[in-house]
Amino acid sequence: MLVVKNAVMRFGGFVAVDNVSFEVQQGEILGLIGPNGSGKSTIFNLISGALKPSGGSFKFDNKDITHLAPAKICHLGISRTFQIPRPFHKISLLDNVKVSAYFGHNGTISRSKAEELAKEALDRVNLPGGHGITIDTLGAAGLKKLELARALSTQPKLLLADESLGGLDETEMDQAADMLQAIRREKGITIIWVEHIMGVLMRVVDRVIVLDHGQKISEGLPKDVAVDPKVIEVYLGREEVQLQKKSE
Repeated sequence: MLVVKNAVMRFGGFVAVDNVSFEVQQGEILGLIGPNGSGKSTIFNLISGALKPSGGSFKFDNKDITHLAPAKICHLGISRTFQIPRPFHKISLLDNVKVSAYFGHNGTISRSKAEELAKEALDRVNLPGGHGITIDTLGAAGLKKLELARALSTQPKLLLADESLGGLDETEMDQAADMLQAIRREKGITIIWVEHIMGVLMRVVDRVIVLDHGQKISEGLPKDVAVDPKVIEVYLGREEVQLQKKSE
C-alpha cells in the first residue's frame, strides 16, 4: 500500500531522516518507534505532505505522492492524528468532526452526509455525537479520541496514528489500543502507529520499525525486535527484560 524509498529530510545541516526505506502492506498495523528526536513524526510529516523531502520518494497505492500537497494526499486516502490535539474550541464536537469529514472528501459530499460520517466516527471512539456538546467537556483521553474521530471521518485507507496514548492512564491506554485493533479489523484500515508506550504497542502491532538519529536500525516482528541488541542499546534497556518476562 505504501512504499517509502530512501527518504531524506534535512533542516539546514541537521539530518532528521537519513535514507529510510520501508513498505506497509494493506491491512497491517505497523509500529514506528524510537527515542525522542529519532525522526518518527518527521516521517509522518513527509508521508502526509506537511514537509517536502530533501530526497527519496513516497508511493501510495502505486501513485507517486512525493510532492503532493497535504489536501491531495488526504483525498487519496491517508489521514493522520497529531501528538497535540488542536480542535476548534468555539464549535461542538460534532461540528469539529463534520469539518474533517467534509474536507476529507474534498467537498464532494453533502452536509448531511458529513454529519452522518461524523456521528459514525464519534460513536466509533465512544464520544457523544449530539449537537451542542463542547470541547470543554473533554479531558486528555477525550481529546485524543476526538483526534482519532476527525481522522476516521475522512474514511482513510491508511491511518497515521501519532502517539495516541500520550497522557492516558493504564486503562485508557488499553482501551485506545483495543480501539485501533477494532478499526483495523472492522473497517479494514491500515495503520502506522507511532508510540512511546512500548508495552502496549508491542502487543498490538504486526511489525515494528525502529529509528535512531533518523536512521532505520531494526525492522521485524515485535518479538524479534525486542531482543535486537541495537534496539536494546539505544531504546529499550530494562524494559526489554520486562517484556521478555511477560511473554514467558
